[in-house]
Amino acid sequence: MTHFETQICSCLLQAHYGEIVAKVGTHLIRTGCQPLRLIANDTETPIDQVKKALCVLIHHNFASYHVHKRGFVEYEVHCAHIIRILRYPRYIYSAKTLYGDTGELIVEELLQNGKMTMSAVVKKVADRLRETMEDNKTREHSETSNTFVRLVQTHFLQKCGLVSESVTAEGSQPSRAPTLITDEKEMYTVPNLSVVAQGKRRRMSEDGTEPKSKRSKPEHSDQEMEFVGKSGDSGGGIITDLHRALASLARATVESVVQERFGSRSARIFRLLLRKRHLEQKQVEDFAMIPAKEAKEMMYRMLSENYISLQEIPKTPDHAPSRTFYLYTVNLLPTARMILQRCYKTVVNLINRREYETRENKRLLEKSQRIEAIMASMQATGAEEQQLQEIEEMITAPEQQQLETLKHNVNMLDSSENQVDETIFILESYINTTRIEKEVPSKR
Repeated sequence: MTHFETQICSCLLQAHYGEIVAKVGTHLIRTGCQPLRLIANDTETPIDQVKKALCVLIHHNFASYHVHKRGFVEYEVHCAHIIRILRYPRYIYSAKTLYGDTGELIVEELLQNGKMTMSAVVKKVADRLRETMEDNKTREHSETSNTFVRLVQTHFLQKCGLVSESVTAEGSQPSRAPTLITDEKEMYTVPNLSVVAQGKRRRMSEDGTEPKSKRSKPEHSDQEMEFVGKSGDSGGGIITDLHRALASLARATVESVVQERFGSRSARIFRLLLRKRHLEQKQVEDFAMIPAKEAKEMMYRMLSENYISLQEIPKTPDHAPSRTFYLYTVNLLPTARMILQRCYKTVVNLINRREYETRENKRLLEKSQRIEAIMASMQATGAEEQQLQEIEEMITAPEQQQLETLKHNVNMLDSSENQVDETIFILESYINTTRIEKEVPSKR
């Protein structure tokens, strides 16, 4: 686990679940699997608070536990699941787009609470919707239940794993592993938000049989990018190469980063090296049509920051510089990993900046919230317009301007965080599918 991954997990846990959960989670990320008492001892936290923190992490699918071969229970935190907290706003927005306000509130409740029963979710969402509706309108629980069922059918939600029956079987020894006192057979949660595949998606032929593994040349609109191709000589099946599609997205993302960081002409050199694979200095200058001095400066900058690499091919065993070819190249996978780590660092900086802005204006925010609460209560009791206006004037014009500036800054930070998460999602998906492609060679 890298330093920036640990940092981003710590910041996300701190922001969403508090100091103790962040302390326990960060400790487990740094040390790996540990038993309960060792966690309490190393973090210098009372064991009851450690238990509650572990319950929160397990309930939100951020941690798991298993029985060690020596008989004690070890706890482990999954860093990748914590980083997916960044994707929650986009997931909620997708549910709202497809299923309206009801779908949005259902997904929001489950993301906030980790695991819940269907009846509890439906009741809370129906009550929240009833509060926002006019007096002459009502909201039936059946409508919320139908939306919940549709979310499950389309895999926005999933049922939690069943509790092992062996632990309660008659005559069996009690398990050493702890169990949460809930009926998990009726619990639902939001699945992990990631692209997991072995790089291929096949469509069956019309007779219901899987086509032969031999691929023909790609066709249709994806012919140039080679994402889609026929499978078999008869052409009955279609193969979508998911890994190739993700590699193309990652490549475009890396090119965009290079252009923003080094300029358009450096991006031209970078794209040239991606296409030609290996080029000498003189070849780069000729193909890119850039003066030698400028090309050398641009390539040195990218080389010093590890966006491109230099490969030596000696003509003789003594590696004499005069008898050695020096070829520039781009290794997309290591470059994607490097940019991914920088994205983690960027998110940490954005979270810290948002916390700083909120902390510096804490007094003003509390004052604004108190005034809004007073106005809401007075409106409910039928106060006059003049009274409401007097309450509004409790916030001066400079304070109002400061509040507007704060809201603008926080919105900009939130928007930047969502944009960085898009890059994280693309690069993570590309890196994960590349690893799977290497571990499980595709059947040709």
